Amino acid sequence: MYRILDTGAEQAFDDLTSLAAAICGTPMAAISFVDERRQWFKSRIGLPATETPRDFSFCAHAVLGDETLIVEDATLDVRFADNPLVLSDPSIRFYAGAPLGMANGEALGALCVIDTKPRQMSEQQRHALEVLRRAVVSQLELRRALADLQDASRLLSICAWCRAVKDEDGGWRPLHDYVNETVSVTHGMCPECTGKVQQSWAE
Repeated sequence: MYRILDTGAEQAFDDLTSLAAAICGTPMAAISFVDERRQWFKSRIGLPATETPRDFSFCAHAVLGDETLIVEDATLDVRFADNPLVLSDPSIRFYAGAPLGMANGEALGALCVIDTKPRQMSEQQRHALEVLRRAVVSQLELRRALADLQDASRLLSICAWCRAVKDEDGGWRPLHDYVNETVSVTHGMCPECTGKVQQSWAE
């Protein structure tokens, strides 16, 4: 729906990641997205990997709640003590992840800050991370709106005779098929068609 996974770096997201690391004073920060099998980083600082298995993901835990998940010392937390990301590189000790809750109620991932040593987070830092989280969500919603607008604008390339739609590759497809693939739709009947159907049933 948001078409964000495996996309390239974007300055708007990188700026927010940099701000999160600077405000929280951590050597690592990331904007991550979690699917059924992996955690993928749209933006990252201090993390060499572009993705990790979901089973190792701290953010997979963060998306389960509405509040920022704070782990002050991962070695003392039963959820993470034997995690490979704790036992080896990048040797995570501190983690704070603010879930990216979208307008549809789904949490796609988290804006997180990470350190290699145990630490506490001040109330001001936590608040700032929440503010930045909302900025990330706004960027995602804006990105989605622009993509939907681009999809809709392509409907201008419609055959005047058969109403087929010209796609990005120059091919022509039935309008119904194109809309089903590019726009979330629900099926129903307008009042005029409903009346016609009811009349045909009566006859």
